Amino acid sequence: MKNIGLIAILRWLVLIVCIFFWHKAQAQIQPKPIINASIQGQIIDANTKVGIPGVTVRLEAVTHSVRTDDQGHFSFITGQTLPAILHISSLGYESLQTTFNQGDFEILLKPELSNLEEVVVVGYGSQRRADIIGAVASVPKLVLNQSLSSFDQALKGAVAGVQVTQTSGQPGGGVSIRVRGGASIQGGNEPLYVIDGFPLYSEAQGTGVNAGASINPLAAFDMGEVEQIEILKDAAATAIYGSRGANGVILVTTKKGRAGPTQINYSNRFGQQQIARKIPLLNASEFALLRNEALFDSNPALGPFQYLSQEAIGDLGEGTNWQNEAFRKAGIQQQQLSLGGSSERIQYYLSGNYFLQDGILRNTDFDRLGMRANISVQATERLKIETNLAIQRTKSTIAPGGIINALLLMPPTATIYEQDGSYTLRNPFENIFSNPIASLLETINKTASTNIFGTSYAQYRLLKGLHAKVLFGLDAKSQNDSYYTPSSIYEGASNNGNAALGSRSYYSWLNENTLTYDVNWRNHHVDVLLGFTQQEARNEYFNAGAQNFVTDELTVHSLQSGSTLIRPNSDAYDWVLHSYLSRINYNYDNRYYLSASVRRDGSSRFGPNNKFGIFPSIALSWRASNESFFQQYLPGINDLKFRTSYGRTGNLEIGQYQSLATLNTLNYLIGGNILTGFTPQRLGNPTLGWETTTQYDLGFDIAFAKNKVQFSFDTYYKRTTDLLLNVEIPWTSGFSSALQNFGTVSNRGYEFQLRINPLSGSLQWTSDLNFSVNRNRVLALGNESESYIIGNYIVQVGQPLGTFYGAKTDGVLQLGEEQSQGVFTGNAEPAAGDRRYVDSNNDGLFNVASDRTIIGNAQPDFTIGFSNSLRYRNFELSFLLYASVGNEVINENNQNLEMFSGQQNASAAALDRWTPQNPSNEIPRAKLDPAPVFSDRYVEDASFLRLRSVELQYRFPVSVNRLLHIKQLSVQLSAQNLWTWTNYSGFDPEVTSGSNVQPGRDAGIYPIAKSFHAGVAITF
Repeated sequence: MKNIGLIAILRWLVLIVCIFFWHKAQAQIQPKPIINASIQGQIIDANTKVGIPGVTVRLEAVTHSVRTDDQGHFSFITGQTLPAILHISSLGYESLQTTFNQGDFEILLKPELSNLEEVVVVGYGSQRRADIIGAVASVPKLVLNQSLSSFDQALKGAVAGVQVTQTSGQPGGGVSIRVRGGASIQGGNEPLYVIDGFPLYSEAQGTGVNAGASINPLAAFDMGEVEQIEILKDAAATAIYGSRGANGVILVTTKKGRAGPTQINYSNRFGQQQIARKIPLLNASEFALLRNEALFDSNPALGPFQYLSQEAIGDLGEGTNWQNEAFRKAGIQQQQLSLGGSSERIQYYLSGNYFLQDGILRNTDFDRLGMRANISVQATERLKIETNLAIQRTKSTIAPGGIINALLLMPPTATIYEQDGSYTLRNPFENIFSNPIASLLETINKTASTNIFGTSYAQYRLLKGLHAKVLFGLDAKSQNDSYYTPSSIYEGASNNGNAALGSRSYYSWLNENTLTYDVNWRNHHVDVLLGFTQQEARNEYFNAGAQNFVTDELTVHSLQSGSTLIRPNSDAYDWVLHSYLSRINYNYDNRYYLSASVRRDGSSRFGPNNKFGIFPSIALSWRASNESFFQQYLPGINDLKFRTSYGRTGNLEIGQYQSLATLNTLNYLIGGNILTGFTPQRLGNPTLGWETTTQYDLGFDIAFAKNKVQFSFDTYYKRTTDLLLNVEIPWTSGFSSALQNFGTVSNRGYEFQLRINPLSGSLQWTSDLNFSVNRNRVLALGNESESYIIGNYIVQVGQPLGTFYGAKTDGVLQLGEEQSQGVFTGNAEPAAGDRRYVDSNNDGLFNVASDRTIIGNAQPDFTIGFSNSLRYRNFELSFLLYASVGNEVINENNQNLEMFSGQQNASAAALDRWTPQNPSNEIPRAKLDPAPVFSDRYVEDASFLRLRSVELQYRFPVSVNRLLHIKQLSVQLSAQNLWTWTNYSGFDPEVTSGSNVQPGRDAGIYPIAKSFHAGVAITF
């Protein structure tokens, strides 16, 4: 994989171009038939790219017509003069008129855009889209066709009301998803994922060994296996998941076998990644001048050239560019081989996949190998059995923690290696941090896991419309982590090598038992769901380590060789969830709809007095377009539906045993001996309960212009109460705080979703536009508290989560202002060139602690997603634009780089720093020991518009396929994160820490890459 690059891509492009022009040349030398011509081709589903059987193909002005075979092929002979006009039609597809000239050709037939008969997966079942009352959004197919390490990354900009932000560009790194805003302060805010019926919460868990970004658990699933994704947003849709539905639910369905003969598919995508931009920094000569100034400012008596003379500075040149040394162009590859089809009673889908992504930082990567078997058997007329099983093996090499900060701050005058060939250990000046290239290349920081994930169910028809279903599921993981810093680098030099190993074993099993009854009676339709589910999980881990090795050769493979053993650590936890659920859906004459559900959950995570919660919902809908009078007055509208819903959901993601009093182990030295004892760690709370979210939703769906324009609107209000917070308690209890149910947060907003199909025929165009606005606000914090501060953030009543708290800047102190304005610098001995700050509390001076105020927040004003697909003959172009407007980011990288101390490198902004000859009012002077002050200088507008993905695909015609003895051949060129328009000065504006109360924080996060891909897909 590491050899894949531009040369490999060019080879494929040359082959593709040669085949393309060979085909065109052949077409040109063939004589053009005029009469008695043979017309033949294939009709293909525009979405699935599979041939459609039973399509009617008719020649204009004649009655003769033919139907396609089971693979979508057709042929007949006509006496008409060519070119001829063909009329193509099939039930469930848009009719098409096209011109036939000569040779074999392919026609893409699109499903009817009304989508009313489309079956959509919902909680514990499926419904026609026409019958859905809640806010359920389907992810467009085109966004799933990307080379990404996990499917959740593909959700960016895909659906209204869903904000997706990547937490790290590390290969296999995670994302943070907020469905209609975040509500919890100390609990989980990520949505619930339900994959083939198995609920799971995506939370990275380690063994305490690795340093750096966590690997996304969802990266174990290959994107090529995903058939469709639905996102449940309002309480009417999510309440059926009860205590896990407050943050939204994402339903993922993997591919199944299709009706028809066996079909083999192979696809291979490969490409190259690179960093989108680098941070402008000082070179060696510029840095030396800065350090001279800082040293002179500290002690003028020693003169202006205390670090290097002017002549020596002139000889430095550019010095070491640490970013160039660390970042690289990296390969990416994705392969999949699948086999699917059906016999009389069995449908099957078998696949194998391989994904390898090298990181744009050297010595980082993510590797996945997986297999899947989805088999459905109609055992008898009444009994259906289905199994979905996946086995995955993932391996990752993780960038060490703090590596980005070290790359930016390492002085360019420092070298990677000493003259003797050994590594330079660290920054040679007072601010100590390690050589980042040595850390990248020599540190072993790896994790590997084996995952078994699957569900299996049996469904039996007891009576007409009455089905009993029993489902079992398993999610099992085995994880091994390793970490080693050799004695040749700074981190391991002081202890002659440092090794650690960790192992984790996790499993979760699921059992669901449901009864469904579906009946139609005259104009009435009712379906009822009753069920009992139980899920249990257990997690165990341990780690151990050693130091002081005789040699680095054995790395982590001989802990016993270390003379100093690190105390081992182990832990385990369990959780259990038992639930009863019910739902009824009713509609009268496809005009009036009612849906109601209730779920009762019992969780082991909560106190003995509050283990059970009840989560109801109700939704109503009126399809006005089905009224007898409607078409008479509004004939241009094809569909119009009004919806409203109310419901309550919960959030149980607080960790385990939080309601219980716990003990902590401590070592004591008694009589020269080390003894181990226990001390109280946490106060119990027997009444600890759920965070409860009450949500109201009002919306409508409309379609007109023969369903070529579809528009949906939703407005909602979410109120989350009984927030789980560590509340201060009297010190006489022996503790400073206890976890209790206090506080309230609200989210209100609105969403637009527009889908249009302005062009059909030879040129087809489908466009999806979504627009979202969400306003988050803290309403109460409990115990009459109005706010509390966490680092550079404040959680305050009346303000949104993610509110920044710091000083406001007011220019730079100039010569002659030291006496009158110096009190606003916060320095005991102010001098011209110091940064000046606003006296927010009007007490006549600036104090860091008392003059902080609100200076921004991470919440966007609105987000937009815009996806398009254009098809012309055998070509297809698709692209996705994504924008976030109004969100701000704390650029902590820039805060560190603007400490012009001469002890570390600095931002290129230092070239415009204050000097007596350059009295800047924006950039302060060089100073050996500056006091770091967090201010609005480091809060940046991170609004952006990004060309998230673009792909051009060419599907070879039937004549080429027959020549190669295959069913279908296509090639693709694509790019991701190709262009980003933003004023943000960091690596990338789309960044977050993933924290509930500290989002929008860019603190040495692995940058996101842009990438270019080429691929080929073959069907046999």
